[in-house]
Amino acid sequence: MLAPNPSPPLTLPGEFRAGRLMSMDAYRGFVMLLMMAEILQFERISEALPDSGFWRFLAHHQSHAEWFGCSLHDLIQPSFSFLVGVALPFSMARRSSDGQSAAVMFAHTVRRSLILVLLGIFLRSVGRSQTHFTFEDTLTQIGLGYPFLYLLGQRSTRTGWLALAAVLVGYWLAFVLYPLPGPGFSYEAVGVPADWPFHATGLAAHFNKNSNLAWAFDTWFLNLFPRQKPFLYNGGGYATLSFIPTLGTMLLGLQAGRVLRSEASGPERMKYFLIAGVAGLAAGWLLTVTGLSPSIKRIWTPGWVLFSGGWCFLLLAGFYYLIDLRNYRRWAFPLVVIGMNSIAIYCLVHLIDRFIIETFKTHLGQSVFSSLGPYETLGSGGVALLVFWLILYWMYRRKLFIRI
Repeated sequence: MLAPNPSPPLTLPGEFRAGRLMSMDAYRGFVMLLMMAEILQFERISEALPDSGFWRFLAHHQSHAEWFGCSLHDLIQPSFSFLVGVALPFSMARRSSDGQSAAVMFAHTVRRSLILVLLGIFLRSVGRSQTHFTFEDTLTQIGLGYPFLYLLGQRSTRTGWLALAAVLVGYWLAFVLYPLPGPGFSYEAVGVPADWPFHATGLAAHFNKNSNLAWAFDTWFLNLFPRQKPFLYNGGGYATLSFIPTLGTMLLGLQAGRVLRSEASGPERMKYFLIAGVAGLAAGWLLTVTGLSPSIKRIWTPGWVLFSGGWCFLLLAGFYYLIDLRNYRRWAFPLVVIGMNSIAIYCLVHLIDRFIIETFKTHLGQSVFSSLGPYETLGSGGVALLVFWLILYWMYRRKLFIRI
């Protein structure tokens, strides 16, 4: 038996105590903090201090891998999607205990999906001259797959695993059956240099940037919407169809959530998470080195689903062990404040981050942050992060939790 920390447990608002695991909120808060911390712009500090390996390391993990590979920043979207799946069994159980019928719950699911999609489009349209119809954003990707997740959440655990296999194999087959570009294909025309070092050959070539099935789909689908100019390619290689394998990531979270709600003991849950995490990492690595399905976050390949899913299981295991098994909770309180209002902070970061910084400059002087030299963004970003957290803490104290 694991001995709990003798310090008094951290209390949550009454409506959130029953059946709610603090580790889930802390993990979600950690993920959102990584997203918020983009405002620190470690890359600019690294450029100003080119001889510093420390800032080069931080800059690497605050940016996305250019195509293959994984950084800490690349785990933000998978973790957020994974946690949607983890939370679903708890949400369904609560709504069922409130007497909601299956029809009412599904209607709520569809409404939530629509709101997520529209909110994602709205946030991506801020500052533009017209609505920017794009569906690769985290919120839109989750929204597109959420109704399917809910329906599978009504089925057995075995059905969930079978659905995951169908998603991964089906998506992989669709990519490898889509023909490779011909010899006259111009990569420059789709924003990819001809000598780009990440061009793959063989089977892996079916997953090359802006010449794959998902890119071809978007050149048709996105041009169905009003646009200032025709859609030719996404500069980062991101694609609408990634919501299908993102559903796979959410299904992994669904299975983890079922384990958390099961009668299994704490150590048994830990064993499950650790085995699933290592298995996911190994499977994703194997698919990458063999070239069957390279791990590419930007198009959410099956290899990426498994590799990133492995990390999600291990991160959940770490938070669960420290917070819910060992009862070390006080350190996680700042993360819980963020995690319990993830939608609020997602919107705030996209809407007022620059406003906060410019307001400080207005009232404290335009040089208030530039006087820090190479650490200017550390100062301005740090102030913005503090303001964001204080807003969330104010909402937490008043039990204001934005839910969709």
